[in-house]
Amino acid sequence: MSKTLLLEIGTEEVPAHVMPGILSQLKENAAKTFEGLRLEYKNIRTIGTPRRTALIVEGLAEQQADLSKENRGPAVNIAFDAEGNPTKAAQGFARGQGIKAEDLVTKDGYVYAMVHEVGGRTSDLLGDTLTGLVNGLSFPNNMHWANLDYKFIRPLRWLVGLYGEDVIDFEVAAVKSGRVSRGHRFLSEGDFEIASADAYEEACEQQFVIVDQNKRCDMIRKQIAEVAEANGGKAEINEDLLEEVLYLVEYPTALCGKFDEKYLKLPAEAVITPMRDHQRYFPVLKDGQLLPLFITIRNGGSDFLETVQHGNERVLRARLEDAQFFFDEDRKKSLEEHGDKLKTVVFQEGLGSIYDKAQRLEALAAYIADELQVSEQEKADAVRAAKLAKADLVTGMVTEFTELQGVMGREYALLDGENAAVAQAIDEHYMPRFAGDAQPASVAGRIVSLADKIDNLVATFSRGLIPTGSQDPFALRRQALGIVNMLK
Repeated sequence: MSKTLLLEIGTEEVPAHVMPGILSQLKENAAKTFEGLRLEYKNIRTIGTPRRTALIVEGLAEQQADLSKENRGPAVNIAFDAEGNPTKAAQGFARGQGIKAEDLVTKDGYVYAMVHEVGGRTSDLLGDTLTGLVNGLSFPNNMHWANLDYKFIRPLRWLVGLYGEDVIDFEVAAVKSGRVSRGHRFLSEGDFEIASADAYEEACEQQFVIVDQNKRCDMIRKQIAEVAEANGGKAEINEDLLEEVLYLVEYPTALCGKFDEKYLKLPAEAVITPMRDHQRYFPVLKDGQLLPLFITIRNGGSDFLETVQHGNERVLRARLEDAQFFFDEDRKKSLEEHGDKLKTVVFQEGLGSIYDKAQRLEALAAYIADELQVSEQEKADAVRAAKLAKADLVTGMVTEFTELQGVMGREYALLDGENAAVAQAIDEHYMPRFAGDAQPASVAGRIVSLADKIDNLVATFSRGLIPTGSQDPFALRRQALGIVNMLK
């Protein structure tokens, strides 16, 4: 016979970015634990929301598997005296194995204890097991609360432990387990009982909690697509943003908001970045062009959506007003004129300013272009892009929205009348920004990217800041890999 086991760890809201790691860690720990306990099961799942992390073990056996093993003891000449009587060594070994000395078996010059251990009842083991699983979780940051000498990522508020219909009694940080969970903060009636481990997900859903993250993700995708289509566009769904939003809500409802069309005169990234990276909104496009719309996910139902929409529109309006202001101020100077301010920005201690770095990039770009035997035009584009590549770092737009470095350099270069190859290289010189990112597509972009990464490596190594097995604060390994991949 077997039953389903449920462990639910109820907390205050856990940061979205750590939830996937917690769920993965709990699943891995549980698999190792049940293997060590000789408890067979059919499947292990971990599911969760911002306020709960749940472990579901389907088909968990009600009894440990019996264990028969052969434990080797001392050599025969040590275990028995000349008359064949057990020595103290043999007697001590047998006693430690729970058998009599006369029951020892000799084989291959050694004595062996043949031990048979009858498996215990699962229900008797689960209290300590669940306590160990909760305490065994590790986090990048921990909290203390009340006067407890206990650390967890967020304060523990409730614990559910069920094996079939039976409650598993255990306690962590003065919180006792039971069958009572908590519903959605605003939509539910509050606390509710879970009849059995198998009824867990349905019971949560009745209290407006979609606890399975995969089901919740499908709901969010579908709702975003439907809302975008209903408003004449198609949503751009960034997977990183989707995962973050997924772990911010327990009961998702998508809604569409609007913003003034005047902001569409800004570069598209200058509008999308405040929406996506600062407000967690999904932009809406039509035929590749940005529409004055956004989609956001509410943690709740469909009541009073107009009020929620209005509040989000007000917040975004302020963000876009900032973007417009910085853009207008930046355009009072050319990108090259902004570059003069780089003299006031230190690159690294003892290595001058970013302006000095830009001058090195020009020289390096010219050298690399000659070594690669590119055309004179491609060399000229690369050298010009190297001169302007860092200038946008001191613009108001990039100072406010740092994610736009390179992007705004490209846009400002085009507005200044620089040719398209130079503008593209300014954007591409940061590529690849992360593992799996695209390589620079243009010749000039590859040259400036190589120059930038080579300068970073040489400069940092010259200061003795060499990466170690656990420390690489300047991401030198990633940059070195980028160089290798570009030279393939």
